[in-house]
Amino acid sequence: MTPHQPTEAQAERSAETRGRILDAALSEFAANGLAGARTEQIAAAAGVNKALIYYYFESKEKLYSAALEMVSARVRDRSMAVFLRDVSPGERLLRAALDHFDRILSQGEFQSLMQQEMMRMHKGEEGELPTLVKRVFAPLHAMFQSLVREGIASGELIEVDWFQMVLSVLGGNVFYFLSAPIWRQVLDFEPFDEKELRARRVAVVEFLGKAIFQDREHGAVLANKVLADTPMPECANFKGLR
Repeated sequence: MTPHQPTEAQAERSAETRGRILDAALSEFAANGLAGARTEQIAAAAGVNKALIYYYFESKEKLYSAALEMVSARVRDRSMAVFLRDVSPGERLLRAALDHFDRILSQGEFQSLMQQEMMRMHKGEEGELPTLVKRVFAPLHAMFQSLVREGIASGELIEVDWFQMVLSVLGGNVFYFLSAPIWRQVLDFEPFDEKELRARRVAVVEFLGKAIFQDREHGAVLANKVLADTPMPECANFKGLR
């Protein structure tokens, strides 16, 4: 080991400190956006000196990019794991739909940052969205396309436009959460109560089990299987999409 080479223990401490900073930054950026976030708050939440933020990341902008890349990689890897399961295409599609619903429930910081990035794009600002599309959404889109076409070719899924099926699988989830203020008034219930979220989560999978399969009985069996072995994530503090 050379005099300037860090020891294994030092390297571990450095990685742990960097991770704490990223986790604190993720919460701060999700709550306040890039412009409103304060490095003082991030440093305090991470339990580090503010100077360490600039030592590891050089600037608030680079810290923002690193935090967004970190949480996006988590989402991408989790989704890819669903796509790569050794089960039929139809079952993988049901699991992908449920994973998407659960992601909205459990990855609020990611959802908030993505909305902020889309707003920056609409304002004509240079943001992180093109990089995220390349690293995260393009690969997931390709997997969805391949999965649906495989299911149609095998005869398991109904023969329809593959992109419309993807929109149907994911779009219902987004519409439910984004339209919560309307549902509260039209249907007179609280869409984010745990009981309602649990019921909607089941309904999503059961509906697809009957709607997208050539053999509806087969689809219903798969829907029950997917729901039975996929616990609902913690949602007690869920406030909805920002």
